Amino acid sequence: MTPSQAAEVEAKKTFEGFIKWVKVSFYWIMAILVILAWCNFGADTETGSQYNGEVYAPTNIGKVMIEVTYVDHMGSDLSVVNAARVSFGKKSDWMPRVHNGEQLVLTPKDAKLISYLARHQHKSPFNHAFATFHIKAPIFVARQLQKHEYMPWNEISRRYVDSEPEFYQPDVWRGRSEDKKQGSDGVVDVNMSSYKSRMLDLVKHYSKLVDRGVAPEQARMVLPQSMMTEWYWSGSLYAFAKMCGLRLKPDAQYETRLVAEQIEDKMTELFPESWTALRAYDDT
Repeated sequence: MTPSQAAEVEAKKTFEGFIKWVKVSFYWIMAILVILAWCNFGADTETGSQYNGEVYAPTNIGKVMIEVTYVDHMGSDLSVVNAARVSFGKKSDWMPRVHNGEQLVLTPKDAKLISYLARHQHKSPFNHAFATFHIKAPIFVARQLQKHEYMPWNEISRRYVDSEPEFYQPDVWRGRSEDKKQGSDGVVDVNMSSYKSRMLDLVKHYSKLVDRGVAPEQARMVLPQSMMTEWYWSGSLYAFAKMCGLRLKPDAQYETRLVAEQIEDKMTELFPESWTALRAYDDT
């Protein structure tokens, strides 16, 4: 074998060795990636943190999903004042404004009257002002809030709507309270991916039923309480104040508090004097 042939053979062996090394390295890299992917299976990429090997729920996802949208209102703080003063055949008006565009403000005397009405539980004048909201929340929240009286309610119906359902995702899984029959306390370690997987299975089951011709009014029976629903909710100033008085208490369910908090923010803006007085002298 000539020196050139020997060199050619050696070069071929080197090249083949290099190719073999590349293949082995590739397989090792793929194996490592598969292992890493398996370890992170079900991880939520939105946010989330590692907790005992499982990914915990992202922060504020549930809070964002529960929406309260202002629709309309009728009346004002002045409506409350005049509903009370009509007993004596009298009527009030807003304080004179120095500049156009200034906020309408009650006279000190009328503001004092509203405080008096709330303090002594004279409720009827507060029922002459109304508000309407469009709310989106999970069914288990809606069924709690629907218990409040004298508040008209119109909700989306799964008898007519068969679009793909959306499910509520909690920020955390709360623990069961040890000293109360209801309520929650602390946090429980639950893998959110398992919950999502179950909800996806239910969506598929629901869709199959509808595709096979099952009536939506019956197919909906497989959908859980975590399904999102939406409704129009109207009520008087006093009715909403009573609802918030109950649903904003520290031991009220967190998800219902999210609805009440958003309603309170808007009612404070619409009826500043009346809402402040009603909440200050809340008797719920």
